[in-house]
Amino acid sequence: MEKIVVDEENMRLDAYIAKKEEKLSRTMIQKLIEDGDVLVNGNTKKISYKVQCGDIIELNIPEPKETGIRAQEIPLDIVYEDNDIIVVNKPKGMVVHPANGNPDGTLVNAIMAKCKGSLSGIGGEIRPGIVHRLDKDTSGLLIVAKNDQAHINMSKQIKDREVKKIYIALVKGNIAEDEATINMPIGRSTKDRKKMAVRKDGKEAITHFKVLKRYDKYTLLEIKIDTGRTHQIRVHMAEIGHPVVEDSVYSSGKNEFGVEGQMLHAKSLEFEHPITQKQMHLEAELPEYFKEVLSELEKLD
Repeated sequence: MEKIVVDEENMRLDAYIAKKEEKLSRTMIQKLIEDGDVLVNGNTKKISYKVQCGDIIELNIPEPKETGIRAQEIPLDIVYEDNDIIVVNKPKGMVVHPANGNPDGTLVNAIMAKCKGSLSGIGGEIRPGIVHRLDKDTSGLLIVAKNDQAHINMSKQIKDREVKKIYIALVKGNIAEDEATINMPIGRSTKDRKKMAVRKDGKEAITHFKVLKRYDKYTLLEIKIDTGRTHQIRVHMAEIGHPVVEDSVYSSGKNEFGVEGQMLHAKSLEFEHPITQKQMHLEAELPEYFKEVLSELEKLD
């Protein structure tokens, strides 16, 4: 049981604890409060309770339990690994996290087997610290935290937009501009709950793109994102009339290249190492199928 004597006024209970206990994420703190593992002056309080000077907060932090997720020996393309983080080059077709319809064979199942005893316990379960995601059919670089401190730091860097992500995409049509910024809010589609859409009441979403090469009917782009909304690049490119090639959700028409899944690759990441503060720059080459499609287009030019 940890005790904190409050020395500030009128801060939300969860915010105050987060300020004092940097090793705990806001999500975990809220769960502790909801589960009755946080007492203020001997009583449970709501997350929204405003602390007062002199309040005594007692924290009961349960030991992380083993997750129900099964460890599976699945080959991984590891770009970087140390005691705190692991960066993988996720292949197209691999789901990041188990869910309905994908109970196993995911990146998390593979990481559980790879890292075994050295994993984050945030959320009350021992599991990989997934701090950002890639869609099933988007390939490329993904950071996984191995411990709580790395998990919290990387989550904060992403929230504060300090992680630079660069993608390569092949889109339909010939884009007139050499470079541009798309600033359109994104939210859940009202017509199809499985899809996202540009909506006035959505969350801010900013995508920058630069033309790398123009082909007859296609354009190769370098894309940087300031925000990480679900399906952001795919939604934005479809909205301006240049959907990502072979995107089965946000595009229609003939599959000219016979590939499955959108031609979108998370090529590079720049971030500060969550423990050593070293500046990290990591890259992953385009997958072979992507290179082959570009080679076909070169022949047609």
